[in-house]
Amino acid sequence: MEDLTPRLRQQEQAAGVTVAVLEGDWTAAQLASVRVWKEVSTRLASFSTVQDWDLRHIGALDHLGALALWDHWGRQWPARMEAHPDQRAVLERVASYPVVAPPSGQRSFSQRVNEFGLGVEAALAQVRDFVALMGQLLLDFLRLVAAPHKGPWRDFTGHLYRIGAQALPITALVGFLIGVVLAYLMSQILRQFGAEAFIVNILGLALIRELGPLLAAVLIAGRSGSAITAQIGVMRVTEELDAMRVLGIPAGFRLVMPRALALAIAMPLISVWTSMAALVGGMLAADITLGITPSFFFEALPKAVPIANLALASAKSLVFGVSIALIGCHYGMRVKPNTESLGQGTTASVVASITAVILIDALFAVLFKKVGM
Repeated sequence: MEDLTPRLRQQEQAAGVTVAVLEGDWTAAQLASVRVWKEVSTRLASFSTVQDWDLRHIGALDHLGALALWDHWGRQWPARMEAHPDQRAVLERVASYPVVAPPSGQRSFSQRVNEFGLGVEAALAQVRDFVALMGQLLLDFLRLVAAPHKGPWRDFTGHLYRIGAQALPITALVGFLIGVVLAYLMSQILRQFGAEAFIVNILGLALIRELGPLLAAVLIAGRSGSAITAQIGVMRVTEELDAMRVLGIPAGFRLVMPRALALAIAMPLISVWTSMAALVGGMLAADITLGITPSFFFEALPKAVPIANLALASAKSLVFGVSIALIGCHYGMRVKPNTESLGQGTTASVVASITAVILIDALFAVLFKKVGM
């Protein structure tokens, strides 16, 4: 059976001239093997000083084989080449459409400065667009207050149901499990000091003031924030946003405001719901591990946690909801009309929403550290 593997050999002529003779099939089917490609590359490198090439013994030559030879020749014709007319035609076609090699990984200082400047400019553009979105939301809300009968109430109720009601099972489950875990871990420490009764104070303050709203906001950011970005992003891909602009339908009034209002109303309720589920889980775990009865838990909780903590948690959750809605809409509006941009925008929306929630929570903790304590 004839060997089709691409090969090179040297042939010495009478005048002392070395000729590189190519044999086998120089095709993609033969060069696809990593082993063969490495052998051919190594063999070609050993012929770096050869200027005379004989291609007439090649069985088959396609564009990949011709490109390998053309790159080895430094993208210029050798001093002397013997080839059949069809082989020369393939090489001439490869030479007429040069492939530019990608730039090297080394970047100059000026390139790094330019990239940094472009990054800062893009970040400032995002801040500008986000501030403009906030201002437009305020104007749309004032328009709704002035003419409530013209508001997009059907969109609002639909988003309220999907964002609020449909999120109740998962938030309750996660909150319940968090309460169980916290109560179980704290019971191990409190039992050592004989301070079992203080588990009500720790659970109540931690869950109602911090963990309940924060946990609910993170879940909603991952569940509903990504959905908002995906919905608006798909509208960008399918050119529905362009159609709305042509028809004179304001995107802020019909897309952003209903989602922001729905999240502003749903988030405080979901926060309270998650905190209640976590307290139930912590109460059951405290009963099992420490013997703290539910009746004692219900009696001690109002004394341990002032009502101001619940008001603070609700106000904080409202800010969480508006922030998640604005970030989701912001990244949805920035999606380009392709699926790759849609995936990147959805991912960036979730990351930015969770980061914003944590930063806002830290800000509230610093500003209202004396409230409810």
